[in-house]
Amino acid sequence: MGDFLRKLDQQGERWLLLGFYTFIVLVIAVEVVRRFGLSYSSVWGEETARFAFIYLVWIGAASAVRERAHIRIDVLSDLLPPRGTAFLYMFGDILTLALACVAIYWTISPVLVSIEYDSVTDGLRITRAWFLVAVPFGFMLVALRTIQSMLRDIGDLRSGRPPYRGERLYD
Repeated sequence: MGDFLRKLDQQGERWLLLGFYTFIVLVIAVEVVRRFGLSYSSVWGEETARFAFIYLVWIGAASAVRERAHIRIDVLSDLLPPRGTAFLYMFGDILTLALACVAIYWTISPVLVSIEYDSVTDGLRITRAWFLVAVPFGFMLVALRTIQSMLRDIGDLRSGRPPYRGERLYD
């Protein structure tokens, strides 16, 4: 079980992102053929692709936090010694965690209201809560990855290693 959890921790978001992205591409391809080739489109295609995209975005945000690949300006951290950079990163992680907690608090309510009043989607006629839960789920993943990042930075500080800087997209 420990090996499974480690793999899930390391690759979970990647597999979810791959699944959602593949689903979106396939659904859109099928809908294009149906709409322009057969002059007929489905009710479910656009709706499921849209909701899959919402999941894709929030899971991708958590993945970016894990890899420290989110957008940031490194001018200040480049001027600081490694210890200062670690504290700067931890300060940013504290702010990210606070934002995630506030977002979770405010996005749980629509999910609960959807469940309570049994609201359904326009096309599929299934409970809207399945799709509304994407945002609090994504922020929970962001919070988890932020806590892991903070623990990694604390470990780096204690051992004297420079903090994990993540991958730079542009230099």
